[in-house]
Amino acid sequence: MYENAVKQLTSRGKFYIDLGLERVSRALEKFGSPQDDIKFIHVAGTNGKGSVCTILASILQEAGYKTGLYTSPHIWDYTERIKVNGKNITQEEFANYVEEICNCGIHLTEFEILTVMMFLYFKKCKIDIAVLETGLGGRLDATNVIKNNLCSIITQIDLDHTERLGNTKEKIAYEKAGIIKPECPVITSMGYEAIRDRADEMNSLFILANPYVNPEYIEALSLKGLHQAENLALAINAIEYLFKDITPDTIKEGLKKVKNPCRFEYFKDKNLIVDGAHNPNGIKALRENLDYYFPNQKRRFVFGCLKNKDYKSMMNVLFQEGDEVYLNEFNYPNACSYNELSSSCAINSLRYEDESILTKDKLNIICGSFYMIGGMKWLKSLQV
Repeated sequence: MYENAVKQLTSRGKFYIDLGLERVSRALEKFGSPQDDIKFIHVAGTNGKGSVCTILASILQEAGYKTGLYTSPHIWDYTERIKVNGKNITQEEFANYVEEICNCGIHLTEFEILTVMMFLYFKKCKIDIAVLETGLGGRLDATNVIKNNLCSIITQIDLDHTERLGNTKEKIAYEKAGIIKPECPVITSMGYEAIRDRADEMNSLFILANPYVNPEYIEALSLKGLHQAENLALAINAIEYLFKDITPDTIKEGLKKVKNPCRFEYFKDKNLIVDGAHNPNGIKALRENLDYYFPNQKRRFVFGCLKNKDYKSMMNVLFQEGDEVYLNEFNYPNACSYNELSSSCAINSLRYEDESILTKDKLNIICGSFYMIGGMKWLKSLQV
């Protein structure tokens, strides 16, 4: 039943993207506009939005709020995208929703179906608050149909999806700023003019996040990586602004329980880092983390990427002479071939065949695409 639902979902084309709010709005009206009965924290950005969302959800759950969490992409299972109090929607419920939504008479994209499902499920579960990650962009993203927004958060902006969002950071910031709602505060770590202008237009409080974070919070956070300090600052600023009743001790307990797989995730037994970084800014953060946490270890990389990413720049940032590099032509629509990657790689590389090459004598790093990681089913068994 679940497998059939996934086939029905993906038969619409994995990369079928048609930005706009008209279809999803009409579909939601048919289901009684469930999104209008839910309170949200809405998060957009190029990098870090998934981490900010999971940090917020963990703190809110620890504070006793029944919390919904909507993120993307998933790594191994579609049900990972929709959680209530840390638990995935069941495969049976997922399949039932897919059938119901696909039969509503409106042709929706894959992401729109999932978004309608999320709103219906969160309403059914009677959650107190939902933490909502945009899919692509913000202004025309399917999640942007919401009205009861407590706060908008905009994370790091970088050049990604330029064919749809624009070829400058300012243009991309304009699209992300589209989630700002009338008289609803926006918190960001970046002072882009487009974000400030949108906040003024919406009569919304513009809050530039205080980058200082209590060192006890940094120590408590289960997610590791230098880049997480900025994500943590955004989440803490939002919590302290919106929920003055949540105590520092509750925040610390929530931070200890944050789970966000494959974001600079280290498996000591295999001397392995798995990181879903898939654009130049994310790769730069990965490289900085490797240099900081593992400065003296020789490195072995497994890298794969989608064709619409700036993989040449990513490899230039990531690899250096002496690294052992395997390039992975993974089985996924729009994935780069080995030849495409190797012709853009400045150092000698080999074709990745299987995980048997990942011996403990070097620090192993798997990175470049969440879709590649999701295809490595053996990685799922390492999760606890």
